[in-house]
Amino acid sequence: MSERGTDVTGREAAGPRHIAIIMDGNGRWAARRGLSPSAGHKAGVERIRDLIEACKELGVEVLTLFAFSSENWQRPPKEVELLMTLFHSYLRREARRMQEQGVELRVIGRRDRFSPRLQRAIAEAEAMTRGGVHGTLVIAADYGGQWDIAQAARALAEEVASGRRSVESIDEAALAERVQLADLPPVDLLIRSSGEQRISNFVLWQAAYSEFYFTDTLWPDFGVDALNEAITAFCQRDRRYGGRSEDGREVQAR
Repeated sequence: MSERGTDVTGREAAGPRHIAIIMDGNGRWAARRGLSPSAGHKAGVERIRDLIEACKELGVEVLTLFAFSSENWQRPPKEVELLMTLFHSYLRREARRMQEQGVELRVIGRRDRFSPRLQRAIAEAEAMTRGGVHGTLVIAADYGGQWDIAQAARALAEEVASGRRSVESIDEAALAERVQLADLPPVDLLIRSSGEQRISNFVLWQAAYSEFYFTDTLWPDFGVDALNEAITAFCQRDRRYGGRSEDGREVQAR
């Protein structure tokens, strides 16, 4: 991940500033090898370290990973327990490494449904890596895009109720200031592994103008080469943002 604050002209040619990934396919990866689902999840976790390093080298400022959705609580209890254990182990094992790399860790989503032990591990890992200047790793855990927008709207409603804000002052900018990751660049490139072509309630607000990239590669097989392919595809896209280009095509404004 690159240092923050850079502003390169022709950003698409230089690559995305913010990549978000839906890490999908751990279970299928394990099933094809006759392994348990836990083996797939463990293999998926091991992919993260290489991708952090690759993002640093490629100039990506923010990498956001969808680790556990609000809907994932509906999975079998043993699988949920395994995912929580892996999350805790990852935080304990990797926080020091990220601190040494100058990578800041953030965790977005609800925390009140996690165990006190996991909540402490999250807080300690964030504190240890705070202020890192070589990029940001965001882990979305117990997160949903609809929940994110709802909690932002709730915050605005509370301000109106307390007299600190008028209803007339509520607009897109006000909401944008209250969703998760408000202080980071919007998502430029959203990747989903495993062949599924949906965004599953992930960063709905932040990815409003992002480019989507879907790959059949299962997450445990999604390495640096796969990331490079996704970024190459991104750089070949014509991001018009709904306005109109010189040749008359419509271009969408941010």
